[in-house]
Amino acid sequence: MHSKPASETKNRPIMILGCTSDAGKSLVVTAICRLLANRGIKVAPFKAQNMSNNAAVTADGLEIGRAQYLQSLAAREEPCSAMNPVLLKPSADTFSQVIVNGRVNAEIAELPWMERRELLWPEVQKSLQQLQEEYQQVVIEGAGSPAEINLRAGDIVNMSVALECQADVYLVSDIDRGGSFAHLLGTWACLAPEEQKLIKGFVLNKFRGDPALLGNAMDWLEEKTGIPTVANLPYYRHQLPEEDSFRLGAQWMRGKINIALLYYPYASNLDEFDPLIYQEDINLVPVHQNVDLSQFDALILPGSKNSGVSLAFLRETGLDKRIADFKQSGKLILGICGGLQILGEHIADPLNIEDGDKNGLDLIALQTEICAVKSTRRRSLNWLGENIKGYEIHHGKTNAEAEVLPFIAQDLGWRQGNVYTTYLHGVFENKVFYNWFMKQLGGLENGFEWSEHLDCELDKLADMFALHGWL
Repeated sequence: MHSKPASETKNRPIMILGCTSDAGKSLVVTAICRLLANRGIKVAPFKAQNMSNNAAVTADGLEIGRAQYLQSLAAREEPCSAMNPVLLKPSADTFSQVIVNGRVNAEIAELPWMERRELLWPEVQKSLQQLQEEYQQVVIEGAGSPAEINLRAGDIVNMSVALECQADVYLVSDIDRGGSFAHLLGTWACLAPEEQKLIKGFVLNKFRGDPALLGNAMDWLEEKTGIPTVANLPYYRHQLPEEDSFRLGAQWMRGKINIALLYYPYASNLDEFDPLIYQEDINLVPVHQNVDLSQFDALILPGSKNSGVSLAFLRETGLDKRIADFKQSGKLILGICGGLQILGEHIADPLNIEDGDKNGLDLIALQTEICAVKSTRRRSLNWLGENIKGYEIHHGKTNAEAEVLPFIAQDLGWRQGNVYTTYLHGVFENKVFYNWFMKQLGGLENGFEWSEHLDCELDKLADMFALHGWL
């Protein structure tokens, strides 16, 4: 009897769980996907439910979490909605838009949290089964911690998934925070016996210093649980997108091109500014309180999951007047998606999808209506003689007055004086746009195609994991 070729061999799914949020689950899954892909294995990422306002659009116009999009690129596979069947996008303190299989589902969003499982779990099962049938290896990411006892009844993303596919589970702890061995032991102890049997190894992540300092702690943990610590991953600095956080704390710096990024509530898709963050001659400063903006060279208003609430924040803090003063200086203002809407004259919200009707900052003659149907699509077009790529994710439909000029494309953006706006996310990832932007500021036109840079970063991450991981 002949054995199947390696390309047809199916493996038990690998699942990465964390003791806490931000333990490093996403990065570990990303590393494994690229490592296996580089070994010629057809691999796909999977996260049943993600909560993040950083989203991406698949080739067929469906919406998934940005982390799963990156993981699919790491796997060298085309992203699809099955990789993240449920996406929650917070738009208020106690409300999130629910994306199911890439599309908005308003009915489920209105249900109490614990009543959603009956409707969502079958979609998770179908997506997981689809990936298992199409790929040799599925690498699964959990969410938060599987030890949150209060959420177990409604779980569709942690141990429910592990049990469904009998995954080989690895539990990750952020040792940089301290208390790592207690986190691992306590999390394991909170699991049911049939769940504990699926745990194949513990992973220490973000370790700094001499490994000898760990002493016999790993042996002690194995004596308590019967589970070995299979990896001690170093604190690894990279230039890959963050899943749902942003780098705060930057301040104005002399000798740099200083760009202010308005960091209002529900700001979204902030990873698209990574090409600015990692350039040595640029200093991107998140602004979330009333400060003098006149010292900055440019001002960016990013996307928002709730433009009305973001706009109200600008008025409450007095930043609306700072932005108006900045316009008078003649320096460049760029609004992307929600930022576009905020800079305009009026936001109509007849269905109360966001925060009701609002008057905008009135810095460009645009009127926006928040519509029930959400636009989600990739775009590729010619601009300044070169190809520029990006994606749209927005409910708003915007119209411009006659005095407003088109920007990038007739239906994608507008400009009036020194105020530029666009619905196209990801513009800075294109060399042609980056260089145009820097030319306006008198800076270095040293841009490059960000996708190529990310690909190199993914290979470096895989190399690190090959050295310190268990595969």
